[in-house]
Amino acid sequence: MATQSKSQSSPKVEGVKGTLTFEDKVIQEIIGMSLQDVKGLLTVDGGFFSNIAEKIVNTSDVTTGIDVEVGQEQVAVDLDIVAEYKVDITKLYEEIKRSIVKSVKEMTGLDVIEVNVNVVDVRSKAEHEKASVSLQDRVGGVAESTKEALTSDKSDDAARVQ
Repeated sequence: MATQSKSQSSPKVEGVKGTLTFEDKVIQEIIGMSLQDVKGLLTVDGGFFSNIAEKIVNTSDVTTGIDVEVGQEQVAVDLDIVAEYKVDITKLYEEIKRSIVKSVKEMTGLDVIEVNVNVVDVRSKAEHEKASVSLQDRVGGVAESTKEALTSDKSDDAARVQ
């Protein structure tokens, strides 16, 4: 007895009307994630990227420092960056553009027509890591000293009551 197989085909979508749009934040996230792998890029305006650890440091918001204008078919991008010292910044710029164009096109079909990069600083990896760690330490230190102050105030209050 022969078995019959039903071949399932994709439903046809020709003639179905509608539009596909993207919020600016979606494009910013795509760009932010694509920039994580760019060697020589240390910071995008406050969103610290660590190529050593290959992950974002000090922020979970990859959209920080990325401004976009999103149209129906095109995207324009503005970034402020900190480049790694001794990196060819013109090559870094080309890699940033290549990464952005590729990711945005692959995920959305939109054409990136403009990428403006403003280099605001240059640092060595060591300087960048030290600045990143010291920022984390300062935030952690403030939290710890606040906790200690609150605990100390409560023990002082308890001692006065006795």
